[in-house]
Amino acid sequence: MLTRLRTRLRRARLGARAAAVRGDIRKLPFRKRVRFSLVMAPYGMLQSLLVDRDLRATLMSVAAVIPRRGVFGVDLVPDLPRWDEYERQTTLRGCRPGGGQLTLVETVHQDHDRRLTVFENEFVERIGRRRQTRRFSIAFRTLTVSQMADRLERAGFRIDSVLGDYRGREWSPDADVWVILARKR
Repeated sequence: MLTRLRTRLRRARLGARAAAVRGDIRKLPFRKRVRFSLVMAPYGMLQSLLVDRDLRATLMSVAAVIPRRGVFGVDLVPDLPRWDEYERQTTLRGCRPGGGQLTLVETVHQDHDRRLTVFENEFVERIGRRRQTRRFSIAFRTLTVSQMADRLERAGFRIDSVLGDYRGREWSPDADVWVILARKR
């Protein structure tokens, strides 16, 4: 993914102004003097931190690289608890460049007690008679806007706005995405 990102940055002529860095979100790999005026956590990224200890470490790590009045943008997937559970549905089927077929078979389960939505994925790649299967799972934790705002405030941020989409529309509990913009105090 980083290789693809670097290629896109080069094509967009942003290579000198942007860098792709691999690291652990709970402990960002930057020296103490490095500062960013904007840090973003898109696509429900913080919801993949399943325990508060990891979320707290992440928020403190972000706070360490944002100067006073810098912005932290977070989005949350609001409707995870409403997702239907299903078993072994083919959710993607396509051809690979150069031949072969890819199929994604997915199972979704809800763990309501732990407020988790778990995606069990199976990628099947067929090239001629060869078949290779890769399995992995992804879990997301349901966090409300108020729960995330409380955690952000404890980490030294002030909530500037809560939006209902990426275009600045007003927030509502039924919005497709929840965007929180927080400023470091």
